[in-house]
Amino acid sequence: MHKFSFCITIILIFLMSCTFTPTKENAFIEIFDDRALELIDPETPLIILAEGHDWTEGPLWWEAEQALLYTDIPQNSIFKVDMQGNKSLYLKPSGYTGDTDRGGEVGANGLVFSPEGRLVMCQHGDRRMAYMDSPLDEPKASFVTLADRYEGKRLNSPNDVVYDAMGRMYFSDPPYGLEKNMDDPAKELDFQGLYVLRNSGELQLLDRLTRPNGLAFSPDQSLLYVANSDPDLAVWYVYEVDMDGNLNSRNLFFDATDKVGRDGYKGLPDGMKVHTSGVIFATGPGGVWVFSPEGEALARIHTGEATSNCAFSTDEKTLFMTADSYVLKMDLKL
Repeated sequence: MHKFSFCITIILIFLMSCTFTPTKENAFIEIFDDRALELIDPETPLIILAEGHDWTEGPLWWEAEQALLYTDIPQNSIFKVDMQGNKSLYLKPSGYTGDTDRGGEVGANGLVFSPEGRLVMCQHGDRRMAYMDSPLDEPKASFVTLADRYEGKRLNSPNDVVYDAMGRMYFSDPPYGLEKNMDDPAKELDFQGLYVLRNSGELQLLDRLTRPNGLAFSPDQSLLYVANSDPDLAVWYVYEVDMDGNLNSRNLFFDATDKVGRDGYKGLPDGMKVHTSGVIFATGPGGVWVFSPEGEALARIHTGEATSNCAFSTDEKTLFMTADSYVLKMDLKL
C-alpha cells in the first residue's frame, strides 16, 4: 500500500471509531417533521466525547473553560471534558459526603450555575440542594446546603434543577438517590415533589408527581416543562408560570408511555433543555426527542443507549448528551 493511502486509511479508521455506534444499527437520527431540519442535519454523526463511566448525568457547559462538566452518579464524581475529548476528574465526592458505605445512586445528579456563578448540584446521597463552596477553577468537596428539608422532613433525593431570571431555584425530588428507592426506610416524605426555593429562603412545594425528573423553562420563562420518569406514566408536562413564580396549571405535553420497554426505546423521560428557538430537546425512551413548543414530535436522536440528559454549548452549535456510560456530542445548525 502506498504510504499516502495508508495514512488516509488510518485517519478514516480513527474517524469511524469516534462515531457512536455501540449498537450499530440503533444509533441514528429520525426526522418526523421537516421543521426539525432547521436545527438538525440527519446525516450528522454522534461522536463519543467521553466513555468508560457507570452512569453519566448532569451535563453543564462551562463557557469560560470551553468544556463540559458532567456527573457519574455511582462513582460519586464530577468530570470535566473539553471539545477534544480530554477528560479529567473535577470533583469527588460530589453527592454523598457521609462516612458510612452505602449503595445506590450516591453522587450528584443535575448541575447548574447559580446567578452568582456558583456550581449548584442536586446531591443524591446527601439528599439536598447545595453549592460548592470554592472557586470554579479550584474545586473542593466543600458544600453549603441550600435546601434539605420540607416542613421538617428530609427531601428524597433532588434530581434536576433550573433557575429563573429572578434567581428562584426550581428542582425535582424523586426517590432515585435512596438506596432502596421507594421502599427505603429512610424515606421521610410520602410523596415526590416539584419545588421552588424562593429568594427569601422559603421552600415551596409546587406539585406532586409520581416521578418528577428533568425540568426546563421556555425562552420567555412563561412555561415550565417537567419530565415524569414513571414507566407507567412516561410523560412530559407543561405548566404556566406567573410573574410570582407560581405554577397555575399542569397540562400534558407529550405521552411516551406506549414506547416504554419496546425494542429500540431504552430509557424514560429524563433531563431536557430548551433551544432559544423554543424547540425542546428531551431525553426519553429511545434517546433524545425533539419537540415543537406545541408538543409535536419533530425528530428523535437514537443513541442506542438509555439517555439521561442533554445540554447545549452557549452558541448552540453543539448538543451534548449523557447516555449510559458515554458522553456524546453532535453538531447543530444555526
